[in-house]
Amino acid sequence: MPGIDEILNIIDSQQKQTEENLVSAAEHKASAIIYDGNEKAEKAYEEHIKKMSEQLAHDYDNACSSADAAMKRRILSRKIELIDAAIEKALAKLDKLPKEEYFAVIERLAVKRLRAGEGVLSLGKRDLDRVPADFIKKLSAEAEKRGGSVKLGSEPADIENGFILSYGLISENCSFRAVVEAEREGVRDTAARVLFEVV
Repeated sequence: MPGIDEILNIIDSQQKQTEENLVSAAEHKASAIIYDGNEKAEKAYEEHIKKMSEQLAHDYDNACSSADAAMKRRILSRKIELIDAAIEKALAKLDKLPKEEYFAVIERLAVKRLRAGEGVLSLGKRDLDRVPADFIKKLSAEAEKRGGSVKLGSEPADIENGFILSYGLISENCSFRAVVEAEREGVRDTAARVLFEVV
């Protein structure tokens, strides 16, 4: 029947058109979803890359600062070791000076510490046995200028070198090591300027 065939053809044609429209709409929607997804993924990727780049730059700066600080600490530690070694050599050299030079150093140290009152200068056993004859006479003359006096202690002091200066109950240990220890920071600063040209 021609009428039914025509109707079927129309239905078939409309069905194909509807299918094509549905497929086209689905493809369009899928394309829009893919495009939107790609945009979001690209944006997320760029944000992630930016964030990671900033984090890496921050981590790199921190690592550099940390390495720099560690290196400076090691250099400072090594400088202090070298300065302390130089101080030890200087102390050994002072201790081994010829007798005249050795007692000239002690005299200079003692003159700076003399004051009014009755002082007693005590030497270690080695120095007490070799003290120059005019040593205490020179110190006594300097003590008089300050309104005081000084005499040599008869008993040896428990020190390797230098002296102990006592005024009554107050005693000052002026062994070379004690003098250096009391001025250690100043000595280190001076040695650093000489050894490392610190300005």
